[in-house]
Amino acid sequence: MQISRIHYITQDNIPGFTHAQLAEEACKGGADWIQLRVKGKGTAEWRKIAEETLAVCQQYNAKLIINDNVRIAKEIGADGVHLGNDDMHPEEAREKLGEEFIIGGTANTFFHLESKCQFVDYIGLGPFRFTSTKEKLSPVLGAEGYKQILSSCKNAGIDVPIIAIGGIKEDDLDGIFQTGIYGVAIASIVNAAENKAAAMRNFIQHLEKVSLQ
Repeated sequence: MQISRIHYITQDNIPGFTHAQLAEEACKGGADWIQLRVKGKGTAEWRKIAEETLAVCQQYNAKLIINDNVRIAKEIGADGVHLGNDDMHPEEAREKLGEEFIIGGTANTFFHLESKCQFVDYIGLGPFRFTSTKEKLSPVLGAEGYKQILSSCKNAGIDVPIIAIGGIKEDDLDGIFQTGIYGVAIASIVNAAENKAAAMRNFIQHLEKVSLQ
């Protein structure tokens, strides 16, 4: 299973844009992996948002990953689900969803990562720096934190793709990929931009210039 090196994440409350519209702008800019992050919505509204976003992703041949909600991911036929530390454990999600579904898990420490790695297709490791897009932010890792955790993974023979997340900017990419990280997840750098498709395109172009180890 091919995991993208850039994961784009939608956000609530971006003025003038629904989640589906945000996903479309990112896809216009070249994104091929969309994570739908919806908070504080009832099941019916959440499912409607997910179905609208899935239609966009299918139009652009992009993967749709649903944040937190295994039930909706399965019901609408999304490509996968991403589970935080307070969500369903990936082992249970794997039992419910089967082997074909993509499952991602969040980690802030090597202990988190090690406990999930055999049940997931990738790990979102962070935060890289402070970000206002996530409540209850875990301790910031920075490049040094990534180096330490990735070194522990190597020693333990863990080779699951690890995605850096948390306030990442274009100028961070050289340093982040020098740690051995597989890819990056972004939200605000696109969502806060006036031209979101252009911001996505610029980020992808910048990443392509970075030497991936």
